[in-house]
Amino acid sequence: MTFLDQKRTDLQTWTDERVELLKKLWGDGLSASVIAGELGGITRNAVIGKVHRLGLSGRAKAPSSSMPRPRKPRPATQMFRAPQRPMMRGNTALAAMPSYDYDPEPEPVVENVIPMGQRCTLLELDQEKCHWPIGDPGHADFYFCGGKTATNTPYCGYHGRVAYQPPAARRDRRPQRS
Repeated sequence: MTFLDQKRTDLQTWTDERVELLKKLWGDGLSASVIAGELGGITRNAVIGKVHRLGLSGRAKAPSSSMPRPRKPRPATQMFRAPQRPMMRGNTALAAMPSYDYDPEPEPVVENVIPMGQRCTLLELDQEKCHWPIGDPGHADFYFCGGKTATNTPYCGYHGRVAYQPPAARRDRRPQRS
């Protein structure tokens, strides 16, 4: 039997009576595997798919599965005992990260005014001129800073500080997700 033949067989097995039985068993809280066994001739995934297509509500988990399991007592002969962490569920990757309660001072906004004689075009750039672009390259008023570069960088001192920030400073300026 091919895959398509199996799909056709599965589609033919959902009669009105079987759908009603599925709804009853699902409402009784039986698992998809048990329902598939009760109905016969279909898979667990077929049951899950039909439940989804019918829009049947999800069921609450059994109380035993939502409660943490009690731990087995450890032997008293153990010399070292690791500190106990509180029980957490969900994504705990960032839970161990310390939270810092401080308000960093906002950096003063300093506008860098570039003199007209210092500004240069792409054709005028060389290793001794700052390569910091100013404006939109698609507009006629686009230019490069053209200031004297600092050692081993393509930028002047001001634009070098803007371009090369320590990781902590970049992290502090990142917008907070809510």
